[in-house]
Amino acid sequence: MPSETIPLSILPPLAECFYCTCYCEENAWKMCESVQKNFPNELSRAYAVFISNDERKVPLWMQKQSPSEEVPIVWDYHVIMVHQHPSSGSQVYDMDTSYTFPVDFEKYVTTAVGTNDRLMEEFYRFFRVIPAQEFLDTLASDRSHMKKEDGEYKSPPPSHPCIVAKDGTTMNLDSFIKMEKGTGHGEVMTLAEFTTKFMESSD
Repeated sequence: MPSETIPLSILPPLAECFYCTCYCEENAWKMCESVQKNFPNELSRAYAVFISNDERKVPLWMQKQSPSEEVPIVWDYHVIMVHQHPSSGSQVYDMDTSYTFPVDFEKYVTTAVGTNDRLMEEFYRFFRVIPAQEFLDTLASDRSHMKKEDGEYKSPPPSHPCIVAKDGTTMNLDSFIKMEKGTGHGEVMTLAEFTTKFMESSD
């Protein structure tokens, strides 16, 4: 048993969290940063999770932008945070879901992610799972992926400076989105592997 009581949520209410539409990797980075500041003992149980595939077509259900629960949103990639709660099981922090914040992992993976059985193979979801501290140290984004040919942003960027990796790297976002096992930071998992990792109880 943990030596201290850990609240169900290790983040403030969603309305009090940093959020910038279309910049999910920075939203997740800010979530991890918040845990580092406010619940440092829980950082080792927190993970940033990139969801994508080779086609960059990943359907997710129960998203706020979806017109109904039956219709998925197809992202090129999406990023969430998962916390392996020591007593309540794993919790998912997805700022774009219509579920609560956080939401129980089993509920999220069963209904928001759902089985691959109903999908064509090109839509199968893969998951790059990165320990939160590693994510904070290594993500770098100069936001160039969000710029149009004329230099204008496709969507207004966050007001804070671009995220630079601890080693000085200024752009490596593609290496996080790429779903090739044995490459980049963290571990690339199939849906089955991802489910198994976070359905298991934490010590």
